[in-house]
Amino acid sequence: MSQKLRLGIPKGSLQDATLALFRRAGWNIYADGRSYFPSIDDGDIECMLIRAQEMARYVDHGVLDAGLTGIDWVVESGLDVRSITSLVYAKQSRRRVRWVLAVPEASDWQKAEDLAGKTIATELVEVTKRYFTSKNIPVKVEFSWGATEVKPPTLADAIVEVTETGSSLRANRLRIIDTVMESETHFIANKGACADPWKKQKIDNIALMLRGAIDAQGQVGLMLNVEKENLPTVLAVLPALHSPTVSELSDSNWVAVNTILEESTVREVIPKLKAARATGIVEYPLNKVVL
Repeated sequence: MSQKLRLGIPKGSLQDATLALFRRAGWNIYADGRSYFPSIDDGDIECMLIRAQEMARYVDHGVLDAGLTGIDWVVESGLDVRSITSLVYAKQSRRRVRWVLAVPEASDWQKAEDLAGKTIATELVEVTKRYFTSKNIPVKVEFSWGATEVKPPTLADAIVEVTETGSSLRANRLRIIDTVMESETHFIANKGACADPWKKQKIDNIALMLRGAIDAQGQVGLMLNVEKENLPTVLAVLPALHSPTVSELSDSNWVAVNTILEESTVREVIPKLKAARATGIVEYPLNKVVL
């Protein structure tokens, strides 16, 4: 029987973003809402949906060879799994999330030290305990099963909760007073899989393609033609990943220029290129950028 790589996909808030990332990286994963075993168009991989909070445990125990989860849950677990690469994406954005210490807006508390002797509710219990211990602040840390934002001030004095934008905290009349830790998604694997040459190569290939898909986010390709005499002016306009590719055209007086730039800069760059006498300007999307 051919060898398989057992891969964990985070179920829950990261699921849709993870499936979209794999799609950009070249793998189509089909998740049925009732099944924990999605199919994938790669005969070498078996997928399983696992809550991000439990991923490190199942990877460490060898139930899964590799998986994707937040580094916050790896730190919380205290388990010794290998981080293959970090992948900065989240449910709503392409940025790191924060675990923050938040208190009721109406309270007088301004810093962590003001919470001495108070009760803190969170899902990230061990990390929160270490945070307060490092500051020598005595508190009671209670595990929260969810809906943590609604607990202050009745069920807890303050919370440690994950946020991307802070909008949910504000909607529940909470105020952030400190950041406990930042987190991003990591592609993790266990030591046994990393010691297996076939699995390690498969894991490295997946990591390469996922990293390429992440690096392509927010970037576009740009092609254009320009007369050689105007090339220095055009190159001065272009921000480039490394340096633009310049190729000769059949007309020896002209060259083609190909480069990659941030999509957010295109609206400023194209008019400048036109003013620099560039022609045939074509913008195109990128799926992957492999450095």
